[in-house]
Amino acid sequence: MDATRTTPSPRPGAGGLRALELLPLALALVLVPITVAGTNFGVLHQIPEGHVGVYWRGGALLKTISEPGFHLMVPILTQYEPIQVTIQTDQVKDIPCGTKGGVMIYFEKIEVVNRLKKELVYETILNYGVSYDKTWIYDKIHHEINQFCSAHSLQEVYIDKFDQIDEIMKDAIQRDCTRYAPGIEIIGVRVTKPTIPATIARNYESMEEERTKVLIAVERQKVLEKEAETHKKQAVTEAEKDAHVSKILMEQRVMEKESAKRQQEIENEIFLGREKSLADANFYRVLREAEANKLKLTPEFLELKFIESITNNSKIFFGDKVRILSLPNRRL
Repeated sequence: MDATRTTPSPRPGAGGLRALELLPLALALVLVPITVAGTNFGVLHQIPEGHVGVYWRGGALLKTISEPGFHLMVPILTQYEPIQVTIQTDQVKDIPCGTKGGVMIYFEKIEVVNRLKKELVYETILNYGVSYDKTWIYDKIHHEINQFCSAHSLQEVYIDKFDQIDEIMKDAIQRDCTRYAPGIEIIGVRVTKPTIPATIARNYESMEEERTKVLIAVERQKVLEKEAETHKKQAVTEAEKDAHVSKILMEQRVMEKESAKRQQEIENEIFLGREKSLADANFYRVLREAEANKLKLTPEFLELKFIESITNNSKIFFGDKVRILSLPNRRL
């Protein structure tokens, strides 16, 4: 019996299945550069907002600066790095320094607020690399703090000039950055209180307590002086008020006296006028009577009056002789 070898016929759709099997491999080849876009080996990469992209090709810094968003580059040959150009705060921690008197102190944290100018990103990265802040902020803070401490005593660093350290550090860093790295702008420096030896700290605490007591006593004295001054002002005000009232009353009494005096003067003037009028009238009456009497004094009138006088004064004499009244130029 002859054996017959039969060749199985291809199943329908086998080519389509093989194409589907190859599709993931093709997609993988296309998507690999994209999936590693977060690294320096991707085709597609993203620059976040607040940053710019700088690029190296073969280790050489390119002048190309990209803005935020998605960008393409040649993978493997080109590397990129996002550089922040907005305000950022660098914290420099655990900074030891020795004071002028030889006491070791530690600054736990110093914050430096700074910004890299966008137009000077290329020059700054070219000269100082991506870690430019290590050179001009971290290392510079250490240097300037030690310079400051070595020139001042513990009292000056910890108490007297502590409030000036922020500005001193800011000016010192900005001065050198302006000269050597103008793309770096120092906005502000915040220095925390340094840590000093415990024994010295206790002494300062005791001094602070005594100073607080003195300040309290001084403030209490100021309050007492203020109260005394207030009482004095009140007394002066009361005295001025009483004096003002007394002055007003005195002026009122003076005005009353002057008014009474004026009234009396008016009454005197009226009385004098009346008496003068009466005197003038009496004088006029007497004068007129004298003139009238002068007109009456005629010989006949005088004779009449003499006779009336004799008649009114007649007396009766008794005796054998009667006296004869002798009157010159008269006849009985």
